Formats: sequence, structure tokens, C-alpha cells
Amino acid sequence: MKNPNILSRVVICSLGLGITSPLLAQEGPPPMPVEQSVFDGDYLTAGIGVAVGPSYEGSDNYTFSPLPVVLGSFGGIDFQPRGPGIALDFVPDQKGAKVDFIFGPVVRARFDRQNSIKDPVVRSLGELDFALELGPFAGVQVNRVLHPYDSLTAQVDLRWDVAGAHDGMVVFPSLTYFTPLSRGVITSLAVSGEYVDNDYADYYFSISPAGSAASGLPTFTATKGWKNVGATMLTAVDLDGDATNGGFGLIFLGSYSRLLGDPKRSPVTSIRGSANQWFGAVGVGYTF
Repeated sequence: MKNPNILSRVVICSLGLGITSPLLAQEGPPPMPVEQSVFDGDYLTAGIGVAVGPSYEGSDNYTFSPLPVVLGSFGGIDFQPRGPGIALDFVPDQKGAKVDFIFGPVVRARFDRQNSIKDPVVRSLGELDFALELGPFAGVQVNRVLHPYDSLTAQVDLRWDVAGAHDGMVVFPSLTYFTPLSRGVITSLAVSGEYVDNDYADYYFSISPAGSAASGLPTFTATKGWKNVGATMLTAVDLDGDATNGGFGLIFLGSYSRLLGDPKRSPVTSIRGSANQWFGAVGVGYTF
């Protein structure tokens, strides 16, 4: 089967969503022969979802937003959403391999505190610029960990802002376990974190004297370190009960992350927001 854990790779991409996934049942009818799977060769999953998450990173106000989804494979190159953005895996999976390798470019947009700032005090600090983070990602996937259809994937992004917003660097490691629960239901659990440099921390979490005068918040200087750690759980349901033949599917996702270090201590978080960050989404997609 081509890329038997594509959905698990989607989950570990810092809040990206996949809708359906190639998988085979652990129980019930015999698995569909590999050559009959819609995921053999080129395929595309396209869909739309609705998400609820913090108004900005560190906020305790929540907003709803649409969430488009596109993922698939073409010519042996897998492409995955990267909340919001895309990652391209240039290393073809080897059929039947115990271990697969992952490597390619990743690009991620960041709109944090650019709009939808509900808190009037934080809004008085001014809107921030759009950031575009670009860099490589790499990892390793171990197949058939506990049974023939599960996998464990470890990977890391290394991204730099190229749009002139925070001008900093983000390191995003993650570990994901993927398993089918039946022929038409899968689940995935990911744990991840983000490490940021001084430029990133200062841009999003420092309070300058001018910002303090405008908002009434105390001045604060944020420096590099681990920004957050978190976990994401995803469950996907194929609507005809067989994920191997494509078609329509539903997804349910929930995640929790905890801000750490200076991002947690920043007045933007500690006075006006919360270190506890929740995210949820539901979506529908079609695979062909």
C-alpha cells in the first residue's frame, strides 16, 4: 500500500488536517488487495473543515475559522498540509519496508496577531506582520510496530521567516503513533513542541516601552527557548466503511498545548490570556 500512514504525517504538522487515510482493517473481512487501493500511485484528498482556536497564541479568547484541506501524492512525491502551509516529502516510500525515511521542503504561513484580536488591550499593541516560514523537514517512520497496520513517526521541521516579520527560527519536533481501529476508522496521537530563537520570542511576546504606554501592560523582554509542548488526537471515519476505496470521509480533531518559558510569562499571556491553548476541528473531504 502506498504511504500507509499519510494521515499520521498530517496530524504532526502543527495543526494541519488530513481527511481520509489508506488503511487496512485489523478485524472483519480480509484486507483489500494492495493493488485495489485508491492510494496506490497518484491520489488527491480535498476537503473543508471548521476550526476553533485561540484568537492569538497566548489568548484565552477563541474564534471560528474555515479550514481548507489538500493532500495527496503525485509522481512519488507526497504533499501534506502544514497548518497553514505545505510540506513535500521527496523520499519515495518502499513497499513493504520496515523503515521509511522522510525529507523535503516545508513552508508555513503565520498570521498570529495579524487580525481577529479580540482582546482590546492586546489590540492596542498593534497588529503584527504576516510571517512566511521556510526550511527543510526530515524524519523516520517505523512500520508494523505492534501489528501489521500501525506506524510510529518521528520528524522535525527547521523553519526561518523569509517575509521579514519575526525574522526568526522555529524548530518543530514531533512523534506520532498511527493505527486503524477498523477498516473504516483510524486514529492518531501526536506529541510535539516548538523551540524558538530570540527574534521570534521578542517579536510575539515582548512588550516595548511604547507598547506598555499604549496598553498599560508592563514592559517585558522575551528570549529564546521552548515555546510550547502539546498533544493532538485525531479520529477519521470513512463514510462507506472502507477507507481503501476513497470517497467521502469525516475527521474529528482535538489538541492541547501549554506555553512555556517567556511566552508563558509574557504579559500578553500571563495577564491578558492563558498558557493553556486548545484547538478543535471537524471536517469532510473526498479522496480520489
